Order: sequence, then C-alpha cells, then structure tokens
Amino acid sequence: MKRAFAGLVAAVAALTVTLSLTTGPASATPPNIPSASTAASRLASLTVAAESHQSTYNRDLFPHWITISGTCNTRETVLKRDGTGVVTDSSCAATSGRWYSPYDGATWTSAADVDIDHMVPLAEAWRSGAWAWTTAQRQAYANDLGGPELWAVTDNVNQAKGDQDPTTWKPSLTSFWCTYARAWIQVKWYYNLTLQSAEKSTLTTMLGYC
Repeated sequence: MKRAFAGLVAAVAALTVTLSLTTGPASATPPNIPSASTAASRLASLTVAAESHQSTYNRDLFPHWITISGTCNTRETVLKRDGTGVVTDSSCAATSGRWYSPYDGATWTSAADVDIDHMVPLAEAWRSGAWAWTTAQRQAYANDLGGPELWAVTDNVNQAKGDQDPTTWKPSLTSFWCTYARAWIQVKWYYNLTLQSAEKSTLTTMLGYC
C-alpha cells in the first residue's frame, strides 16, 4: 500500500486549493491512466489468484463519501472535476452543468442522472485483497482522486455494472475499451490487488483495442 498512500497524500495536497462555485471545462478522464504499453507491463506483473472472502464483504467497510474541501465531498468533487460548466450551491451540490459518460456516450445535464463509479468496484477490490486492509486503507481507496478509480457515468449503467469485472461486464462503447482496461489495470497494480486468470485474458484482449 506504499504507492497508494504516497498518492493519497499528493491528491489531498492538490485538493487543498479552495473550490470555486463554478468550474470551467474539465478533463475528459481521471488522472494517471497509463499508456497501453505501461498497462500491459503492469498487467503482466499482477498476481493471478482466486478471489476470496466474498461472504464477508460489506460496503460499509469502505467509508465514503468523505469531505475533501470545504463543504465538498468526494462525489461532488468528481462531479466538478469531470463535468463542464458545473455550478454548485453553498453546500457544493451541483445545480447545473453537463456530464459526458464515457461508458455509454450519453451526456447529462442533471447531476441526479450521474453516478460516481469505482472503476474496480469495492466488492471486487475486497475479493482481490482489500479484505486484509485496515478501514483507513479502504477509505483511502473508496475516495481516491489521485488515480483513475472514480468516474462520473450514467447512473443506470453504473448500476448494471455492479461489482462485475471485465470478464462479465464491459462498457457498451467498444471505443472506450482501451481506456477502461488501462484504468482497471492501473488501479489493481497501484493497490497490489490480485486478478483472476480469465480477468487477465479479457484485459489483454481489451488492450488490443488501443
């Protein structure tokens, strides 16, 4: 978890800047998505193992959303980061803006239609090694703004994904498969999580779209 906490410190430091009530155009994707070649190298270094501890998973073991700056929590911070022309009220709730969901290509003008997806779902992380973490480590994971873990996407698409890995769920836009695989691999590598053999094969195939 050394990499994870060094990254968290940097992310928190970056977020100490006061968030304004309005934001301009935001970046299209979260930070620190590796290149396809780097992702392939990191995929090769991951440990392949069977998942475990499925029956003991509880979402409450990953505290979120936490306060990031002022009145803004993690969800609200991602909405401001990933949206365009986002306007928020004094409580940091988004009152207007536009959000593009890269999973399905939809654009939304109401924050109520947008979920914040954990690229590697919390239950998947648990099964892949997070069961052994402390609550503080799981909180850092669930609120990670320093890497490509949190994505603003269409709410029902996020709900359809649930806790599935790429073996059984992929974005409907095949043009996004390359980015999706690179981000998924980065999160698993950064947090020293394991993956299954079929998961590794699927990610290798998805990198072929890069």
